Amino acid sequence: MLTYSEFRTMDDTSAKAPPYLADDQLQQGIEAMFFAYRGFTADPDRILAEKGYGRAHHRALHFIHRSPGTTVNNLLVTLGVTKQSLNRVLRTLIEDGLVHNAVGTRDRRERLLTLTQAGIALDKALSDAQRARMRAAFTAAGPDAVDGFRTVLEAMMDPDMRKQYKRLSEGGSK
Repeated sequence: MLTYSEFRTMDDTSAKAPPYLADDQLQQGIEAMFFAYRGFTADPDRILAEKGYGRAHHRALHFIHRSPGTTVNNLLVTLGVTKQSLNRVLRTLIEDGLVHNAVGTRDRRERLLTLTQAGIALDKALSDAQRARMRAAFTAAGPDAVDGFRTVLEAMMDPDMRKQYKRLSEGGSK
């Protein structure tokens, strides 16, 4: 797999570059990704808007559900956001009864986060919408395209993010 810096230094105008690395092909890929992301987030955005939440709330719910008992610090690293922005999101989710915040057992300064039953139900509604879209796309594309898609996504991740992703994906899904 190529690193980000290797991607950046590739010269797609050289005679050695394959056609799929031409600027117009890369531009099409960028645009496809923008539109796909818009579609991927559209259904959850509608569900979130009904509750006055945004995508930051969705990401927090998702990763708390994937790692019950995670710490605020772990969530900060996973989401790559500031403590201030995460605190705003968590405060809302806790006040609305979607996230439970417990004192750490080893370190009382730690806050351990888990979803409540209401949080699990909301996360399920959000992920069901996205799984349906993914299932339809994966079915239409076929197994070879799905493998290629995952390979491309993993290659686009920074190395530290890829490690986090691998750890999370090896932990199984809920």
